[in-house]
Amino acid sequence: MGIPEKEQAPMTYKEYATWPEGKRCEVLDGKIISMAPSPTPEHQSISIQLSIEFGSYLRGKDCSVFAAPIDVYLFEDYQNEWIDEKVRNWVCPDLIVVCDKNKIQKNRIVGAPDLVVEILSPATAKIDRMDKRLAYGRARVKEYWIVDPANRLVEVYLPRNGSLELHNVYNHKDSIPVRVLKGLTIDLRKIFQDEA
Repeated sequence: MGIPEKEQAPMTYKEYATWPEGKRCEVLDGKIISMAPSPTPEHQSISIQLSIEFGSYLRGKDCSVFAAPIDVYLFEDYQNEWIDEKVRNWVCPDLIVVCDKNKIQKNRIVGAPDLVVEILSPATAKIDRMDKRLAYGRARVKEYWIVDPANRLVEVYLPRNGSLELHNVYNHKDSIPVRVLKGLTIDLRKIFQDEA
């Protein structure tokens, strides 16, 4: 008979901040949901290409794009007092767009981004599709993309009935209109560049 696991106290950001540099995790409701290894070259290539597309479009505009690693306090409000020792929900999305400059704090984003992009890996697929999608919906993220490198697809989720629901699926030859950034369309042929 195994030894029962000791019930862990909920993780706080204050505790996380004491970890060695480079060791990262994501936490929802005080529980670690992901301690993924470093991303693959394919993952990084997709992230960089998306960052270029969003960054070029947003240059000189009110919204900003950030690529991982950047910690996001999903449910905190920059207008209210918050302290790291009480924060029990933070994520590190692959890419975010933030249009409220007040949410951009010195070391983190405080509050829900307008758009979140997660790039799937075998280790994160369930977390990205379930745990994080539900959390992003609760936090009122306005648009959520799941990029699937293996199948060369992008799933776009939009708010409906209080949650983020699948709006459309785009293949590697499609273009995606970005709902939160009027006038921006992302050509996926530029994102999935290794197409023969």
